[in-house]
Amino acid sequence: MAELFAAVTAAITTSEAGIGRSFVEVGYLGGLRVAGLLPLVLSPLDDRSTRRRLLDRAGGLLLTGGADVDPARYGEAMSGARNIAPERDEMEFALLEMALERGLPVLAICRGMQVLNVALGGTLHQDLATDFDASISHDSWRDVDASIHGVRPEDPGLLRAVFTGGLTMQNSAHHQGVERLADGLTPVGHAPDGLVEAVEYRRVSAWTVGVQWHPERKIDRDDGVNRRLFEAFGDAVHGVSPGSHDPESAPSDGPGGPRLVP
Repeated sequence: MAELFAAVTAAITTSEAGIGRSFVEVGYLGGLRVAGLLPLVLSPLDDRSTRRRLLDRAGGLLLTGGADVDPARYGEAMSGARNIAPERDEMEFALLEMALERGLPVLAICRGMQVLNVALGGTLHQDLATDFDASISHDSWRDVDASIHGVRPEDPGLLRAVFTGGLTMQNSAHHQGVERLADGLTPVGHAPDGLVEAVEYRRVSAWTVGVQWHPERKIDRDDGVNRRLFEAFGDAVHGVSPGSHDPESAPSDGPGGPRLVP
């Protein structure tokens, strides 16, 4: 396969000394290596023109985990959300819209899956501990690579080559989750308490998938689901049938995608 770039979204923070920082967790970079892709980091510090030019060079988009989505994005007041990052929301919602319009494959992880759901018209539980009847602890952020709960696949399509062994045990580091699933998103994995953990967007030609756990922290652990997830993303970017790793086996997906909820 020829080397291709994937755009990966960065977070920003300010140190105690007042120094601004833009960063990407190293696991995402490792995941892109598994996918056979080179990272092209896009930051909220970039202006819109710069982001557009950078995305022009990318063959796919990786939306990373991080801060809560602003509830105003789905028409709600703050009632459990915390540490929102409006400048990151602006970047990622715009990048997602451009990626879908251009027919770029998208892998949306944790916050990224929530961005995908909200962008397409869905809503979020702002705090699972207070507004969802969870029987497990989803906010186990200190156990970064632990197996916190099972995810049971249900009729996967785009993820068929990823979920090959039934129930998979995954980590869990989020206090928000899907409340109303966006029209057009297909749930293909649930936690034991019913929370949606994996989705597919089948209304566009390009491979577009979201997972609520952090596969970048468990790439070489457990049952291989997380490695296969990044491999499937890489196959999609290279225009290869998932799981085949044969550049001649399928053409690249064509362009096209809907306008997202503003």
